[in-house]
Amino acid sequence: MPGRPSFLSMARTCSMGLRVGALALAWALSGAPAAAADDPAQALHQHYQQRQAQRTDGADARTAEVESAELDSGMQGDIYALVDHPFEQVRQVLEDPAQWCTMLLLHINNRACHLRHADGATTLQLSLVRRYDQPIEQAMELALAYQVVADMPAYLAVALHSADGPLGTSSHQVLLEAIAVSPQQAYLHFRYGYDHTTLARMATQAYLATFGSDKVGFTVTGTQSDGQKAYIGGLRGLVERNAMRYFLTVAAYLACMDQPAAGQRDARLRAWYAMAERYPRQLHEIDLATYLALKQADRERDGAK
Repeated sequence: MPGRPSFLSMARTCSMGLRVGALALAWALSGAPAAAADDPAQALHQHYQQRQAQRTDGADARTAEVESAELDSGMQGDIYALVDHPFEQVRQVLEDPAQWCTMLLLHINNRACHLRHADGATTLQLSLVRRYDQPIEQAMELALAYQVVADMPAYLAVALHSADGPLGTSSHQVLLEAIAVSPQQAYLHFRYGYDHTTLARMATQAYLATFGSDKVGFTVTGTQSDGQKAYIGGLRGLVERNAMRYFLTVAAYLACMDQPAAGQRDARLRAWYAMAERYPRQLHEIDLATYLALKQADRERDGAK
């Protein structure tokens, strides 16, 4: 079990106050408050209060933290962060599935997103590739059902879920909860997870043991012989990277809401890239020019004006 984390502050992007640091496991998933399991709003409040109580002097309250778990059937990653945005502003974004499509397209591997409406239900049809340099013709499709799970005066929960998934995965889930903790701040909980077959799990483990052996997550597991931090690898490292990439789409979108409308798209892309580049060990893939060109090509192909 890793000890208390140490964090790095993050440079501001757009007009943002959120800081996401070099992350470590603050407490295990099993240590989350259980007394309010039947009241998710209260449970998230308790989590926030526990985090505040454990914060050391001088630590930035806005530093995000990550948790991960390897479950019997799959993987799960959780991210918690205090953001400098009023709860109602967060609600405005999360309750609009069209804005979710815009957010998700900031992710480097997401190439297209379209809304589908049928029988009173809304689905986000997401096209994604395993690597950013794969052509759109090799994209895999993920149909994510959109649902506002809870909508209360100071608590909101939105879920995206797909029963089926690519490459031997299933039950893909994204859950984003938000509570108001002050007039100008909200506390977010982002969950990303999926189930996988035994064969898919073995294939992923084989990749991580060979071509992906240098890839790590955010949980600090100890110290290397050179004195540098050692980070978790394997399947938990994988789900932590994926969870962070998706969480940063939300963070970047919120960060740039006050930008002029004409420049918001470019500002969001640059913000997402800048946030991801704070963690080159975990998230670096390409340079900024290539990322922007890729996203511009996707936009043009999709017929955007």
